Amino acid sequence: MRIDLHAHSNASDGTDTPAELVAAAVAAGLDVVALTDHDTVAGHAEAAAALTDTGLTLVPGAELSCHTDGISLHLLAYLFDPAEPAFAAERELVRTDRFRRGRAVVERCRELGAPITWEQVQRIAGDGSVGRPHIASALVEAGVVATVSDAFTAEWLANGGRADVRKHETDPVTAVRLVRAAGGVPVFAHPGASKRGDTVSDQVIAELAEAGLAALEVDHTDHDEPTRARLRGLAAELGLLTTGSSDYHGHRKTVRLGEWTTDPAVYEALVAQATGARPLTG
Repeated sequence: MRIDLHAHSNASDGTDTPAELVAAAVAAGLDVVALTDHDTVAGHAEAAAALTDTGLTLVPGAELSCHTDGISLHLLAYLFDPAEPAFAAERELVRTDRFRRGRAVVERCRELGAPITWEQVQRIAGDGSVGRPHIASALVEAGVVATVSDAFTAEWLANGGRADVRKHETDPVTAVRLVRAAGGVPVFAHPGASKRGDTVSDQVIAELAEAGLAALEVDHTDHDEPTRARLRGLAAELGLLTTGSSDYHGHRKTVRLGEWTTDPAVYEALVAQATGARPLTG
């Protein structure tokens, strides 16, 4: 089995529609794909409807924006009950503040000399929730930077960069508990991705494990081999599972769907922990 547990659609900052993501997963030879848009489940219904006669299994999920000790981090949540009120309210709070933050970042870019507009960013985002990758795409369109990745530097959009603006982000221990209370399974996304900014300490990861964290996403394009080896050792020490995922965003990033995958035994162990929802198979 080929299992990719981290992919985005245009319901957040990917470029594929949820249905196109399902088709791309089939074309990539995947058996299982997780739809994990940022702080939203808006793409789940369309992706589920596209499964018919594909044989593909869809894992409904989301990627949550978190913050602790001045450091931003992301938590993957799988197979939770999307209607559970406390977790649904927190996701709505994050999405609402994402809009405010997006406008503020665009204004900051303009103050720094970038000829982009909020209307341009909204056009790029379409029906998706505006995020920094949409603003990065606007910077590319304006010729300010060559690629989306080039926008995520201290010059522009990186955490703490010249154009960065803080948004509401959930405390990660609280996020882990919210996911568990909604019957879901929490996994720390790309915990060693230092090129994105500062990463949390092993002590913070230990605290998340104590709160109910299930796994670390170890095999990821933003982790080099020494980082993956260190994270595997930490996961073993803390009794956590380890996953692998592409973090696919369509053509907005160069990573291919299925470039990194999760061991089938680990997948089954994660699914066994879920009580909020089940995987869907076409």
